[in-house]
Amino acid sequence: MSLPVIDPKSLNRLVYFVAVVETRAFTRAAERLGVTKAVVSQQVARLEAELGTSLLVRTTRRVEPTEAGRMLHARAATILREAEDAFAELDHANSAPRGTLRLTAPTDYGTITVVPAVTEFLRRHPACRAEIRLNDRRLDLQSGDLDLSIRVGWLADSSMHARRIGHFEQVLVAAPDFADDIAKMSAPGDLATVPFVANLALRDPLAWQFARGDGEREGFQASAAMAIDTTQAVHAAVLCGAGLSVLPDFLVAADLAAGRLVEVLPQWRLPSGGIHAVFPTARFRPSRVGAFVDLLAQRIARQSQTGQGPAG
Repeated sequence: MSLPVIDPKSLNRLVYFVAVVETRAFTRAAERLGVTKAVVSQQVARLEAELGTSLLVRTTRRVEPTEAGRMLHARAATILREAEDAFAELDHANSAPRGTLRLTAPTDYGTITVVPAVTEFLRRHPACRAEIRLNDRRLDLQSGDLDLSIRVGWLADSSMHARRIGHFEQVLVAAPDFADDIAKMSAPGDLATVPFVANLALRDPLAWQFARGDGEREGFQASAAMAIDTTQAVHAAVLCGAGLSVLPDFLVAADLAAGRLVEVLPQWRLPSGGIHAVFPTARFRPSRVGAFVDLLAQRIARQSQTGQGPAG
C-alpha cells in the first residue's frame, strides 16, 4: 500500500491558514507572521483551491472559518503545535536561549517591572528577541502565539500551569487634598465620607475586606463616584484628587515616598496578592521561557530584599 504524497507547500500554507483563523483577520495574521497581507491571502486561496473547498467566510468586519475550515484548523493546529514542541525540545537542549520570547502582562506591572526585566534578559541573551503585549484583560494562552503570561492578583483556575514568583500589597491611597478628612478616620466604616474611584479591571471593585491586629476584620462596600477600566487610569484619577482607591504597592510606592499620595488607614491591611508566571499547557517549553522567568523572579526577590523599586 503506497502512502499519499503530501506537497510540502501545502503544509507551509497551513501556517498561514491557522494564523488567519486564530487572529480572525488577514491583516493581523500577516503581522503575526511578518509578511504582507497579500501573501497571506494568496497562500490561503491556493490552499482552498488545492482542497477544492471554501475554508473561510470573509466579511467586512472579520474572518470566520467554514465547517470545513473548523475541521482543518483543529487538525492543522495540532500538527503545528507538535512541530513547535519538537523544535522546542531541541531548543531546550541548547545551553543558550534563542528565538522570540512572546509574553503578556498587565499594563501597570508590565511597564514598571516586566519591560525592564525583558531588557536585561535580551542583553544577557543576544540570540533572543521579545514581543510584549501589555493588557489589563487576560489574553488566551492557548491561542498558540504566547510563551507565557505574567499575572498579578489571584489565580481563579487552579489547574493552570503556574509558578508564583512574588507578591504585592494592596494599599488604600488618596491625594493630599483629602488629608483633613483622612485624619478623622479610624476604621473602614469612615471611608464613605470621601469619594471612591472604582477599578473596573477588578472582579469586585467595590467590596473590600480589611484586617487589623490579631484577627479584627471589617468590610467596606464602596459607592463609586468614578469608575475606570484600567489600573493606570485609576492611579491617574487618584493623583488628580478624584477620591481614594485601592492600588498595588508597586504602582504607588514612589508617589507615597514623594508625598504625591498618602496612605489611608495604614493600621488596617488589605489582602496581599500573588505575582505568577502562567504557561500554556504544552509538553515542552523553550529554554528562553525558563531563563526569563528565573531572571524575573530574581529581580523581584532582590527588589523586595533591598526595598528598592516595586515590591515583590
